Amino acid sequence: QVHLVESGGGLVQAGDSLRLSCAASGGTVTNYIMGWFRQAPGNEREFVGAIYWTHANTDYADSEKGRFTISRDNAKNTVYLQMSSLKPEDTAVYYCGATPYGGNFLSQSNYIAWGQGTQVTVSS
Repeated sequence: QVHLVESGGGLVQAGDSLRLSCAASGGTVTNYIMGWFRQAPGNEREFVGAIYWTHANTDYADSEKGRFTISRDNAKNTVYLQMSSLKPEDTAVYYCGATPYGGNFLSQSNYIAWGQGTQVTVSS
């Protein structure tokens, strides 16, 4: 079993930067795709981006390309979501999840583990 814990959220102003962390424990993550999702009040959870752990290649939603960067630290078993040029529409609870290689990482149903989420609020 893999346990995920997000951290790093908070209240920031538009244009600021913020780095979220997703710490994994309880099992290896080298054969997983680590995905980031977000959910704003009243909205469905949406895909933000993902990283293939072994080779650290990444994929992003079009709306986040150029602003968000996903990376990982093998020694710390931690995935990061670096966010820059934040906008009020980025306000949401951000979640990380783990899905095995070979699955569709865009589908929430394929994820076997989720963190509890961390709140990001961007003011105007």
